[in-house]
Amino acid sequence: MLRIIPARDGGICRIKLPGGVLSATQAHAIADASTLHANGVAELTNRANLQLRGVRSGHEAALSAALLRAGLGPASGLSSADDVRNVMISPAAGRDPHALIDTTPLCAELLTLLQSDARFAALSPKFALLLDGGERLARVDHPHDVWLAASPGEAGVRFVFGLAGCPEPASENPNAGEDCDTHGTGALAAVPPSQVPALVRALLHTFLDLAAADATRMRDLLATHAADALLQHAQRYLDFPLARDASLRHWERQLPADASLRLGAHAQRSEGMWHVGGQPPLGRLDATMLRGLAALAQSHGNGLLHATPWQSVLLPDVATQAVPAVLAQLSALGLACDPAEAITHVIACAGSIGCAKGLADTKSDALRLAERLPAGVDVHLTGCARSCAAAHCAPYTLLAVAPGRYDLYRRDGHPGFGQCVAPQLTIDESAALLARLARSTPHA
Repeated sequence: MLRIIPARDGGICRIKLPGGVLSATQAHAIADASTLHANGVAELTNRANLQLRGVRSGHEAALSAALLRAGLGPASGLSSADDVRNVMISPAAGRDPHALIDTTPLCAELLTLLQSDARFAALSPKFALLLDGGERLARVDHPHDVWLAASPGEAGVRFVFGLAGCPEPASENPNAGEDCDTHGTGALAAVPPSQVPALVRALLHTFLDLAAADATRMRDLLATHAADALLQHAQRYLDFPLARDASLRHWERQLPADASLRLGAHAQRSEGMWHVGGQPPLGRLDATMLRGLAALAQSHGNGLLHATPWQSVLLPDVATQAVPAVLAQLSALGLACDPAEAITHVIACAGSIGCAKGLADTKSDALRLAERLPAGVDVHLTGCARSCAAAHCAPYTLLAVAPGRYDLYRRDGHPGFGQCVAPQLTIDESAALLARLARSTPHA
């Protein structure tokens, strides 16, 4: 947020939201600031943050100042502290009735830890932590540098952890294991919740102690050091024993995650309370949408909005009697609230309009594709091979090769996007082929 990054369509300002949470007052401030200093649109990201694009030349300092006044920056005000605020939790943390533990207090502790140790400023801005409380509404297929997942134990809930990957999905998930980074460690050991901050601190110092100058992610360190060696080094920073737990070799998450729970209305843990979610087209919220969401949160919720890593928005703590009105108003604002709507299954990067590396206008092409897409087919459009819009491996990926032309990939266990099933397709050709593929492989 304090370092505006240049791009083809102007500057990019990234706003990190603690736990993905944004107050209604802050939403109004972002709407005002984006209108005055940028292109008037706030984009939801796959890390449950926001970014403003099209920041006007000469407006950078004024934009950052406006966002700081709204309380959207790091406590210290230093850009280095802002960069490391990367902890992902469920957007329904503390409210999901399936959760084993409320991760919001631990998330706050970890964010304080990351910002309070000056040494952690050396971490890459992409270095990230996942804190999974066992919720059904959870994005657990994004590889993280350190992941921790709640698991029942004899003495109560404990956190199983691993490096450079993600929690192993429940076995009934037909895509179990496919999205987790193959360079990750799997489950290594487990600690009680009270030891999580100390464990994370030790692992981060271990990374900084041992990583080469060009190693920015935990997977880079694991390419040169065995996981057991990292645990032994981390032990230097801990006053409790840390070693690989062989009993966790085949550990997996208890429940499969269900991304569709981000949309529509779903009961919370507290009786009579619901969270209601909607997804703006391609994750883009204009100022009118932002202000409308803020008003809804104030009138029918608790004054807070929760960004999700699926580029959607959740309004928590909505009373039963208010649910129909909230759903109607979300739809009126232009947000899709039903997972049957094709636009909720399409993601796209900035494309050639906003990025010099983009080979096609992916945003416009994605909207056209959504009009022709068969039900239930998840597609990722990317303007180049960097895959900025998707940290996970999508079932289908359209990789731009020229304006309006894409190679179609299908996830099938191959590295990267999977197997290329057809080259040089137009959007219409892509839609037709996706329909045929969906009929032949309905669970792809």
